[in-house]
Parts: sequence; structure tokens; C-alpha cells
Amino acid sequence: MEQFTPYSIYGIIGYPLGHSMSPLIHTTSFQDNGIPAILVPFATPPEDIATLFKSIRLLNIRGLCVTIPHKQTVIPYLDEVTDHVKKAGAANLVYWNGDKLCGDNTDIVGFMEPLKTKKLPADYKKVLLLGAGGAARAAVVGLQELGYTDITVTDIVDDLPNMLANEFNLKTIKWEDRSKVEAQIIINSTPLGMTGKFEDQTPYKQAWFKGKGVAYDIVYTPYNTRFRQEAEQAGWESISGREMFIGQANAQFKIWTGKNLSERAKQAVIDALNKK
Repeated sequence: MEQFTPYSIYGIIGYPLGHSMSPLIHTTSFQDNGIPAILVPFATPPEDIATLFKSIRLLNIRGLCVTIPHKQTVIPYLDEVTDHVKKAGAANLVYWNGDKLCGDNTDIVGFMEPLKTKKLPADYKKVLLLGAGGAARAAVVGLQELGYTDITVTDIVDDLPNMLANEFNLKTIKWEDRSKVEAQIIINSTPLGMTGKFEDQTPYKQAWFKGKGVAYDIVYTPYNTRFRQEAEQAGWESISGREMFIGQANAQFKIWTGKNLSERAKQAVIDALNKK
């Protein structure tokens, strides 16, 4: 008689959760790797976080993807966290190490991956970071690990860049003066350009792109944001947030299983995003 192996349960927590790509990319990869597991959405209001973590331990939930607004609030419920969590002040992954419930931040690895793959020219040294929220923190940690030290940050909310700059030794500039910064790498970590009410907006006008460089948009829906389109029209290369999303998901899957995401899973996400 063939032994029955029960499915392992993984989840993604956020609130509101919206339409996350995490169940698609991870569950497809579990199937393709012959792993009896499924990843399901757990829409969790902030006041229910303590109850959720009791359930994880009680029901032996095998791991979590963590998204807004829980990346900071989950940390006190974990037994151990990695250096990346300590540096970024946020966790987007929960996993078991023996009987310890641990946290990591794979946004940093996901952010770095396309920059490493592109092998940028050595004279691309100056970075302008648009936005100083949670996504910007992961970007700064990744940039500094890659050796970028000349980073200027700006945000429409005046006090946010100063907090980030003091912690990571960055330069700041007022939002209305952002076009005056000389940079070869410009990163959008704001929601401007994202599907919905901000979709027709961009944090950086086409006329401001000078010389050559790379425009990196953390937004991944839609795929062709106005920011990236206008950068390319100005002769710049661009990097999509889709590459960061797949990169961080691959790092998550590897921590959970020791394996890479399947190519079919990556393509499933690309196809789903192309329909948006």
C-alpha cells in the first residue's frame, strides 16, 4: 500500500492582500518539483497577527511570504532573524530552521539580482532613489552590498529621506529638486505608475534623463510603466520590477526547499502580468 504524504501548507500574509502572484509562482513550482505542498493567501488584519503566529506553530504551517503592512510587525513573533532583516528592519519571509521560526528578507537579494546580471559599466556610480519607504530600505541595503556608496534619496514626504539618510549614510534632496541630481542609476520605489489610480503617473519626467544610464522600477504591474517607457525613449536601459519579484520569490523557494523556481512557474507569472 502506497504511503499517503499530506500536503504541507505555506501562506502569504498581507492586508488587504489583493491579487498576489505568490500562490501562483510557488504552488506551480511545488508541483513541478514533485513537492506535496501548496501556498495559500491568508488575508490578516494587523490586530490578528498574534493569533496568526499561534496558528502557524499549532498547525505546523511550513512558511510564509510577508507583504504590506506586516513586514515590520512580524519580527517580534520570530525566534531568529537574518542580518538582512536587521539591516532592512523588515522581513518578507518566514521559515522553519529545526524548531525555530525564522525570518529573512529576500527583497534585498531580489533587488540585487538584475543589477548583477546586467554587469553595469564601472562609471555608473551615482544613484538617485525616488521614495524612502519600506521598499527603499531593501534597495539601499542591496545597493550598498553591491558597492554603491554615492546614493541620494528623495521623497514627497519631507522627513522620510532624512531618517533613511541618517541610518545608511546617504545624501538627500528635496522632492522638487530631484531633476538636479546627476545619476546613472535611477530607482523608483514609489507607487507612482502602479496599476490603479497612479498608473498614468511617473516620479521622473522624460526630459530629465540625461546621458546614459539605467532606470529601475520596483513597480511590476503594469510591466511597461510610464517611468520605464520614458527612460527608454530617452536612450536609457530599464529594469522591470518583475525581475525583482521573480528574484525574491526564487530566493524564498530556495530557502524553503533547497531548489530553484521552475521555469514554468516563472513563465506563469510573466503571462499573468502581461494580461494586466
